[in-house]
Amino acid sequence: MIGQMNRPVSIWIAFGLCLALLLAAMGWLSVTALRMDRAQAEMQRRADFEENIRLVLWRMDSLLTPLIVQENARPYFHYAASYSSKAAYHEMFEKPKHGEMLFMSPLLLRPPSNILLHFQSDPNGTLSTPTGFLESLSAPKETSGAVISSAEVAVRMDHLRGALSRDLLARACASVPEKIEHLKSNLIANLSQQRQTAEQQSALNAMEFRARNQTSQQAVELNRPVSSPDGMRDEVIEGIMRPLWLSGDLLLVRQVTVKGQDYFQGCWLDWPGIRKMLLNNIRDLLPGADLQPLRESSANQEERLLATLPVRLLPGKLSLDAPETLSPIRFALVVAWGCGLLAASAVGILLHETVSLSERRAAFVSAVTHELRTPLTTFRMYSEMLAEDMVTDEIKKKEYFRTLSSESNRLSHLVENVLAYARLERGRARRQLETVTVDALVERVKPRLIQHAAQEEMPLHVEVAHPVHGVTVQVDVSVVEQILFNLVDNACKYASAGPDKAIRLEALPDRMDVLLRVRDHGPGIPPEGARRLFRPFSKSATEAAGSAPGVGLGLALCRRLSRSMGGDLAFNPSVTPGACFDLTLLQRF
Repeated sequence: MIGQMNRPVSIWIAFGLCLALLLAAMGWLSVTALRMDRAQAEMQRRADFEENIRLVLWRMDSLLTPLIVQENARPYFHYAASYSSKAAYHEMFEKPKHGEMLFMSPLLLRPPSNILLHFQSDPNGTLSTPTGFLESLSAPKETSGAVISSAEVAVRMDHLRGALSRDLLARACASVPEKIEHLKSNLIANLSQQRQTAEQQSALNAMEFRARNQTSQQAVELNRPVSSPDGMRDEVIEGIMRPLWLSGDLLLVRQVTVKGQDYFQGCWLDWPGIRKMLLNNIRDLLPGADLQPLRESSANQEERLLATLPVRLLPGKLSLDAPETLSPIRFALVVAWGCGLLAASAVGILLHETVSLSERRAAFVSAVTHELRTPLTTFRMYSEMLAEDMVTDEIKKKEYFRTLSSESNRLSHLVENVLAYARLERGRARRQLETVTVDALVERVKPRLIQHAAQEEMPLHVEVAHPVHGVTVQVDVSVVEQILFNLVDNACKYASAGPDKAIRLEALPDRMDVLLRVRDHGPGIPPEGARRLFRPFSKSATEAAGSAPGVGLGLALCRRLSRSMGGDLAFNPSVTPGACFDLTLLQRF
């Protein structure tokens, strides 16, 4: 007995260990997969962030390029308030002759958008501007709204005179290209000191910076002003506008050589307005971005530079918080865990049913052994006594013969149930369904049932309710007889000691079906026993010895047989006293 108890425990311990090992392996794989998924998502977010940065840089350079091109394309003589209409290209700064028609510089009016002031430093170091000159000539009223006041021009010119010098302008025009080339060379040189992913990103940034710078330079060259004829080309040399930071002010400066005289021309950019315009145009890609002036003190900032202006992009903080989305890896893990838990549950249920079935079959073998031993012992003892003529009383001989007949019927009934259940288990049971009326069905099965109940000295009352008279059902009559015989046999076993020994078989209507109800007036079935009534092999040898004969297979067999015909068999606890079973049969229309 102890061995039988220990074996299921050892099986469950082994199952628990295997399940724990499986869950541990799946947990480790899940953690590793989630870590890889987070790393991949972080890399993707960083790549998208860097791509947005490159798009932003291209967008800002594209917005600034027209301004730079416009100022580079401006002829050098526009920086004078007026110039002669008949002067040669290289003589535009010379004093016009008396009576010559003069052209007014387009810079006399208010400067273009995003420019505060145009200025020029002549070879003598004198800083001048054509802007505001029209106001001193009493400009017409219709142009007064487009003219900058002379007072404002004076304030801006005083600011520039106090900060600008020819040496500073000369260094700015000469050093900016070298500084840009230095930054680009540093980008390439530092690639070998970074990780592979950082190398790729920096290489992309360097390539993108060179592409933007080349695009900007090409736009400037294509829009350079047409200079003097070939024979005079050396007399006018117009340089390219170079950016220059002067404290917090941003200037564009170029060097122009006219007949050997060096002039420095440029414009004062409205950096706050330009900065606001640029940031407003990139909010959709980088909401937290900012722009930082790139001065000499910050020349080591090598990445995310604008190609048109010495400005560095500060893209803001990259959010590394993973979005709550179901990525393919997470979805696969959810499916894998669901399938794994479902499989483990299925294995657990299967194992439980297998162990339970094994235990019930072991109990069934013990019960069958007990059931067979008793009648076989009776057979051997009575047959020996009758064979040796040890019984001379004829009345006792008849009693012994009746006992042998009863025991043989008992054995036959037991073997018949076991074989029928085995056929159902193997799926070899054959049914011969026929359409009969309820009255005819009851009349065909009633004699055997009454005979069996009479052997146990218990009357069987049969009643067919009026609503089911003439109602047809499709059944296998022999199967119905076997089911009812088992139910009547159980009533004879368990209700024979009751005050009312009558057994009732009733045919009743049940919605669209027909019920054959078998009930007795015995002690009934307790709730704990009702839960396992229809379990096969539910009766052990101990229970069989302490109760009525049987192995606990009859009711399970009866339910299987009823369901094989499309009906059902159920215990009805609402009908008291005694036990009540309802056999449902399908009505034939």
